[in-house]
Amino acid sequence: MEQQGTLSRQVQAYHQWKKDLIRQMGYYQLWLQNNELFSDDIGQRIRNGVELLLADELTIAFVGEFSRGKTELINALFFSDYGQRMLPSEAGRTTMCPTELFFDRDSRENYLSLLPIETRTGELSLQQLRKQPERWHRFELDEHHPDVMRDVLAEVARNKSVTPEQARDLGFNEDMLDHDRDNPGHVLVPAWRHALISIRHPLFEQGLRILDTPGLNALGSEPELTYSMLPRAHAVIFILSADAGVTASDMALWREHIDTREADHRAGRFAVLNKVDVLWDDLQGEAHTRQAIERVRASTADHLGIHQRDIIPLSAKQALLARVRKNKALFERANLGQLENLIVERILTYKEQLITQNLISDLLGMLQNSQANLQARLEGLEQERQACSGQTTDKAALRRMAEKAQKEYDFYHKQVIALRSSRRLMDSQGDMLARIVSEDAFEAHAAQAREQMSNSWTTAGMNRAMEQFFERLESDIANLLTEARLAEKMAAGIYSRYNQDSRSQHLAPAPLRVGRHMIAVRELRKKARRFRISPKNLLTEQSLLIRRFFNVMVSEARRLHERARQDVERWPQQALLPVMQYSLEQKQMLEHQIRRLREMVQADRNSRAERERLDKTIADIQRQLAMTNTMSRQIRKPPPSTSQQKVVNLSGAG
Repeated sequence: MEQQGTLSRQVQAYHQWKKDLIRQMGYYQLWLQNNELFSDDIGQRIRNGVELLLADELTIAFVGEFSRGKTELINALFFSDYGQRMLPSEAGRTTMCPTELFFDRDSRENYLSLLPIETRTGELSLQQLRKQPERWHRFELDEHHPDVMRDVLAEVARNKSVTPEQARDLGFNEDMLDHDRDNPGHVLVPAWRHALISIRHPLFEQGLRILDTPGLNALGSEPELTYSMLPRAHAVIFILSADAGVTASDMALWREHIDTREADHRAGRFAVLNKVDVLWDDLQGEAHTRQAIERVRASTADHLGIHQRDIIPLSAKQALLARVRKNKALFERANLGQLENLIVERILTYKEQLITQNLISDLLGMLQNSQANLQARLEGLEQERQACSGQTTDKAALRRMAEKAQKEYDFYHKQVIALRSSRRLMDSQGDMLARIVSEDAFEAHAAQAREQMSNSWTTAGMNRAMEQFFERLESDIANLLTEARLAEKMAAGIYSRYNQDSRSQHLAPAPLRVGRHMIAVRELRKKARRFRISPKNLLTEQSLLIRRFFNVMVSEARRLHERARQDVERWPQQALLPVMQYSLEQKQMLEHQIRRLREMVQADRNSRAERERLDKTIADIQRQLAMTNTMSRQIRKPPPSTSQQKVVNLSGAG
């Protein structure tokens, strides 16, 4: 089932670009093996790059108050080919719990998985519950029977009736809940805490992940969504209603959960003015309609403090209708294409830049090493051919070349031995770095925080215990930063000595980049301060507050700690890989050259035969160099958003 539209085409182009990179990495590995230049370290580095590309995801969060049309917009963007609304978005029946749409690339199955709302009273975080499939209710989805699939997906809109006391225990503010007309004295809460929808869709198969969040009440009652999942989204699309503009509850949601210093959203925050069709005025004409839309855009930009170009007026309802009925004119007027263009221009471009800055530069560095070694091999062969240019082979010149090659070989052999010794030192340094951020160290901090909070009799004491947990965590990262600088100096010294003695001036150690972990911990500490002063948490019973703090803030801290630990465990090997690769390749090349030169000296072949043999070898090396140049050009091939050079009009349609 193929989706049409800019977003679909560009996500597919982005996916194809990544596939092409993976293919080039495979070619490079095969090339290294064919030229006897492959090593386990290089193989691991290539595997890491391939895994990074395969696991790459793009998460876009759709956020807005109830009845703003978030789910209808998702239907229009991703499910129009089914000819109907697949996710419940009719009035009174809409998504009630946070919902993730993606394709499970491990199981490769379509399913709806629902987590009961009652799990909020337990000790486990959402992240931990993801690893316990037995706690979820799973329903199969049959994409070949859309009507049946739609009925199954309607489950995400189900409510349940509870007493106000039960609602409070579940973390809801009863003042923001609807009363159950059929059961006086009861209120309605979502039946499910979280929904996972895995569906085989071209965009989801290629790593696109959508986070659909209900309104302000749902965000406020699920701290993990507020402090962890939503801030980690690559981009946020904030949905408003064009006829209402920015309401007080919209503004509260924007300030409390989106426009915060702690949020990541490096790919951008954008606003959608949905239901713009209510402003269409066929009596007064297109010009009047366009002016009315522009006034709402300008007012929205002022309220949210974002640029007007980041606000897209559209009608999700009319766009869905237009796609189902294949009405091009209505689709243009509904303006959904502008949102697709924005996602392409800003969000996909951000992801492409990340891959270009990290993976491609690393890959090109390895390829440059290989090219430098091949070029040196070619120069040696051309010198050998010069010795065979006369009537007879200049065996004295060949002996001198063999002696020179032997000296160089001995040099690189010693360098490899020295580098292995240096690597042991780096491994030892890495072990020390890893101990600073060890799992045991983190769990000791967490246990101490839990004990302090449990033994505290006052709010001030609870707050002090939370703050001290982050003080200890930040202290660990500060110690790591100090030791990491020493380790990087050690690596720089190894490279400096190596580069003085060899022709590899282009080599440099991979940076450790511990500073980003300090930034992440400090940002999380700011979130924890917001968590502490939240009125909701100030009024929460002690055991529930402890559970929330550990489910949200400590779980997120554990994730950051683990990421820092993984970095310092990998770095010692990666730091010396460029010089190790270069030395091993040089050593291998010189070994071949010495063997060949000695055979030439000892053989009784005439100079013409030697020239012909060398010509063939030189031609082969030139072909190998040409292959590396082709690989380099393919790897440097610009990503799709750069190559399309498309000018996007974001003015909005009338």
